[in-house]
Amino acid sequence: MSIDVGERLRFVRARNKISQRELAKRSGGDQLHDLADRIQPDEPVVGALKRILDGIPMGMAEFFALEPDQKRKAFYRSDELSEIGKGKISYRQIGDNLFGRALQILKERYEPGGDTGRVLLVHDGEEGGIVLSGRLEVTVDSERRILGPGDAYYFESRRPHRFRCIGAKAVRN
Repeated sequence: MSIDVGERLRFVRARNKISQRELAKRSGGDQLHDLADRIQPDEPVVGALKRILDGIPMGMAEFFALEPDQKRKAFYRSDELSEIGKGKISYRQIGDNLFGRALQILKERYEPGGDTGRVLLVHDGEEGGIVLSGRLEVTVDSERRILGPGDAYYFESRRPHRFRCIGAKAVRN
């Protein structure tokens, strides 16, 4: 995911009602040209950005955690789902920006041999799903189950877990 630093700074300036000229003064410069021209998202100049943010005032963590307001979409066509998986595992996410959202919903597909890996996953949140087709091995902590069509899982994602397609048929859930 690429962050447009210039666009984010314009949003922060507008929200705080600070002009480019005023921010330049607060940041110790004569002029503040469009930040997008000075700081590229893939190659940020951290010192310059920190000096600019000190003029707002705002910390780096707050700046990068902030997301410009976006209209919340309620309905998605199949072709609007965002692919976030790779290889033998496909995760098609509903919505491309989950900032401020409490729930991530995925349409999952595990091709034969698809496996999240021997190192168990651990992250914040909760996970749940219903197997629609195929056989899915799910490991949570030291407990392992093989789930088939109609079977389901639901657990806190901070518990170590793993998913693996078993058999010659792809798993859909």
